[in-house]
Amino acid sequence: MENQPETTVRVHRRIIIFPLPLQGHINPMLQLANLLYSKGFSITILHTNFNAPKISNYPHFTFISVLDNGPENEHFSKSSLIEFAHKFIFKQEGADELRVQLERLLASGKDEPVSCLITDALWHFTQSVADSLNLPRLVLRTTSVYSTIVYSSIPLLDDRGYFTLDQSHWEEHVEEFPLLKVKDILKMGIKSIKDPYAELIGDMVKQAKASSGIIWNSFKELEETELQRVQIDFSIPRFLFPFPKYFAASSSSLLEQDRTVFPWLDQQLPKSVLYVSFGSISQVKEEEYLEIAHGLVNSKQPFLWVVRPGLVTGSTWLESLPDGFPGEKGRVVEWAPQQEVLAHEATGAFWTHGGWNSTLESVCEGVAMICSPFLGDQPLDARFISQVLRIGVYLENGLQREEISNAIRRVMVDEEGKEIRDRARAWKQKANVSIIKGGSSTESIESLVNYISSF
Repeated sequence: MENQPETTVRVHRRIIIFPLPLQGHINPMLQLANLLYSKGFSITILHTNFNAPKISNYPHFTFISVLDNGPENEHFSKSSLIEFAHKFIFKQEGADELRVQLERLLASGKDEPVSCLITDALWHFTQSVADSLNLPRLVLRTTSVYSTIVYSSIPLLDDRGYFTLDQSHWEEHVEEFPLLKVKDILKMGIKSIKDPYAELIGDMVKQAKASSGIIWNSFKELEETELQRVQIDFSIPRFLFPFPKYFAASSSSLLEQDRTVFPWLDQQLPKSVLYVSFGSISQVKEEEYLEIAHGLVNSKQPFLWVVRPGLVTGSTWLESLPDGFPGEKGRVVEWAPQQEVLAHEATGAFWTHGGWNSTLESVCEGVAMICSPFLGDQPLDARFISQVLRIGVYLENGLQREEISNAIRRVMVDEEGKEIRDRARAWKQKANVSIIKGGSSTESIESLVNYISSF
């Protein structure tokens, strides 16, 4: 009789997960939670009432409300976001309450011992709480590896004076990051190393380095050079795999998704539709809104435009659009199931704000991009998309109808666009290869599972 491999009886373990309550942070964290659940872990989600996830969509998880006592299902508004961010993200109130809740969970975990805490990297105060309880903490960084490197270099960029350069220097390249222009650094929204946002990023980076490991929504082939560079600063265990290839983000949407877009998409020619969405927080001025509308019409391409309530400063929804808009070629909705739209055969390109979740979803579906970044890591992503991956066009000089229509036609009609679209499809194939048996993403997931199981 042949020797049989020794059977390992694994104790059923629980993971506590704490997402930041913003759509772009909730989506990847719940995708990660689903993935870890599929690997045999029990999942407890800590959440705030502000932007609370739709618990009914996740009957397999345990949910516990923490930190704020605002109304149930309170969702995003600019004022509520500022109030929440000031109290819990910048001032980091709630550490004592979180510690008490974690102590309860640890004490009740006799049948399902708690392996670790996974938090959004921006919840940096959770590191000291976890340390006080001898609880391993891993962090999810919801940006790219490249953006993580730039963010960790903010003290250096400040020391070199980049944040105080005037408009005459905007087109110059950043010596330490030749991919970037000075205006990309300024678009991040940091004025000096001492402003609250810069201090938050500094604390995030410091406590991420002190954590037990860092997870990215990416894959090795996409950011191979960046991975080699990041290990210099982040000596902790590192894991990355493309979340959209495993679980869709639609179930974690805070806004109602308009699924009537699919009968409309079904009627369009293959690869003919431009999908337009600037994410869950970005805002435009009314004059920019009108430039977008005219640029879409002037491009003469079919389009599906997501205009969520609150996108336009001072506007409820569509009241300022030109008469007759969107016409026969266009469709405007408040929110859409983005990943499914990108996967639809009618979708030919994606005009995006360049958030990393949207970028990864587009890469995973092989869809070329047009990038109009607003703040944070978005301008960094736009450069990466347009100049490293070369699967998109960066609209870097604002929102002007002529440049908009020209960019749309460059990507969707011109010969240059064919090359961009071919490269986008090639990256989709690389993402697919990474998730097969023996692929880089599969191996990274197994490493993560084994690592968490070792705690």
